[in-house]
Amino acid sequence: MDRHSSVLVVDGDPESRAALSRALQRAGYPTQQARTGEEALEAAGRQRSALVIMETHLPGASGYEISRELREQYGEELPIIFVWAARTDETDRVAGLLLGADDYLAKPIPFDHLLARVRRLVAQSAAVAGPVASRLTPREQEVLGLLAEGLEQNEIATRLFITPKTVAKHIERILGKLGVRSRAQAVVLALRGDSPDGQETSAQAPGARQPAAAPDLRGRRGPRRR
Repeated sequence: MDRHSSVLVVDGDPESRAALSRALQRAGYPTQQARTGEEALEAAGRQRSALVIMETHLPGASGYEISRELREQYGEELPIIFVWAARTDETDRVAGLLLGADDYLAKPIPFDHLLARVRRLVAQSAAVAGPVASRLTPREQEVLGLLAEGLEQNEIATRLFITPKTVAKHIERILGKLGVRSRAQAVVLALRGDSPDGQETSAQAPGARQPAAAPDLRGRRGPRRR
């Protein structure tokens, strides 16, 4: 994680908020804390957040409202985990995900489960960066990030609540935009952060024009300098 980023913990319950923050800090994640949605927006504006963990029921504006504002300001690249104190069923969980969360946890939260999700989402958001990310839509970045995690097409579809056919279309567009022929080549570019343009990598199509290279030292003209 970038030293200038942190995990933003948003919860109206001070004990729960402190416990989450302690668990994250022990795992090496710096944190910011906020009691309300308004405080969360202010904290996100002061310091870049690598991820937000937010209770859905907050004093004032709900977690759902705040997640929409965070999405508007920082885009789909900011991972958000919803936390729900009340007992819920699968329908509630799906509703929470559809309203903007990347993941969902019900209290009491097993900290090992939380940390596994945090590691996955932080790594996923960082996996597609730089020149590669600038070529892709937020959804395409999500798909490529999950490919980089080793997920198969059906698993990606389940994770993103879309059909395998839609995943296949996203992958096809990703390959076209990055100028590569396989998923493996796209993942290599994503993880390395290389620009697809003008790079002499294994992802180049055969016969593609190579960038200007340094002269061959074995055949250069003129006497050797001493």
